[in-house]
Amino acid sequence: MTSDNLEQAMRFLNPKTDYAFKKIFGSDASRDILISFLNAILALVGEEVIIEVTVLDPRLAPKIEGMKDTYLDVRVQDQRGRSYIVEMQVLNVEGFEKRVLYNACKAYVNQLGKGDPYHILSEVVAVTITDFTMFPDLGRVVSRFRLRADEDPAICHQDLELVFAELPKFTKAEADLATTLDRWLYFLKTARDLTAIPRSLAVEPAIVKALELANRAGWTEEELDYLETRERWIADQQYIRKKANEAEQKLADAEVKANDAEQKANEAEQKANEAEQKANEAERKSNEAERRCTEIQQNLIEATQKSLEISSTALAAGLSKGKADTLLRLIGRRFKDVPPEIEPRVRSADVLLLDEWLDRLIGGETLDDVFGSGHRRA
Repeated sequence: MTSDNLEQAMRFLNPKTDYAFKKIFGSDASRDILISFLNAILALVGEEVIIEVTVLDPRLAPKIEGMKDTYLDVRVQDQRGRSYIVEMQVLNVEGFEKRVLYNACKAYVNQLGKGDPYHILSEVVAVTITDFTMFPDLGRVVSRFRLRADEDPAICHQDLELVFAELPKFTKAEADLATTLDRWLYFLKTARDLTAIPRSLAVEPAIVKALELANRAGWTEEELDYLETRERWIADQQYIRKKANEAEQKLADAEVKANDAEQKANEAEQKANEAEQKANEAERKSNEAERRCTEIQQNLIEATQKSLEISSTALAAGLSKGKADTLLRLIGRRFKDVPPEIEPRVRSADVLLLDEWLDRLIGGETLDDVFGSGHRRA
């Protein structure tokens, strides 16, 4: 064999393509492959180990025009009657996890014919390998789901089980492969890129056989053309979904930004309302202070006016008293004594009259000259 022929013989198909996966794992010739894979991914030991399987549908589905998103699963039954559905899923289509549950439930229900008793129902295990992450919050590559009691998770219903293996979470290098499951996951993830059977995989006869089935040299030109067309279609779908997810993410980001902007606008409006409320309160207090200031000023003016009036009255009274005292003193000096009737008259007179009497006193000779001839009668 030439080096060119050797290189061609060691080119492998992508086992993640549904059609290739079905031929590698779901044919009558691949029972030992499926037994090894199921025992590894289900971690079966002791009496639980699968020894024999019956492939329920070993035929490949016909190629479908238009490359619709169909799928080819592998259905087998072990020596105890337990059923297994094994599926490889590359595209993360909407509602995929519901479809897995539906198929498992359908396989469980279809075990019964009309009139069959329920006790003949056997367990159904749906094993799904995905080329995308389904459960980002779970750290394990393989996740298993059963019906469990909330109060005690150890109590579970055994008849229905969903098992998922997420290939993106498997990151071991060839030198780190330690278990049969590691080797199977490494095979599924890297077979397409291999140019020879690695020593780490050669220790598993079932994986060696799987690589032989995946060898491009064993496939017809028609099958290879279909697989290449299928892979191109899958790549196109992945690109479309990627762009759709990016657009959806951008839309979500824009919505988040819009919500943030709306929230900030609401907060700004709230602050503006609070500021307006404070301004109105400040204006109210200012108006109240101005009103009180006006009242105080008015009261001050009124008090000043009263003070001035009191001062004026007091001044007038003081002036009148001073002039009356002066007049009476001068009369006493001039006329030796002040007649009894004169003092009350002088004390009750206003300033103008007192001035007039003082002026008369200067040139007058008698009291009649000052107060008039009728002063005695007054």
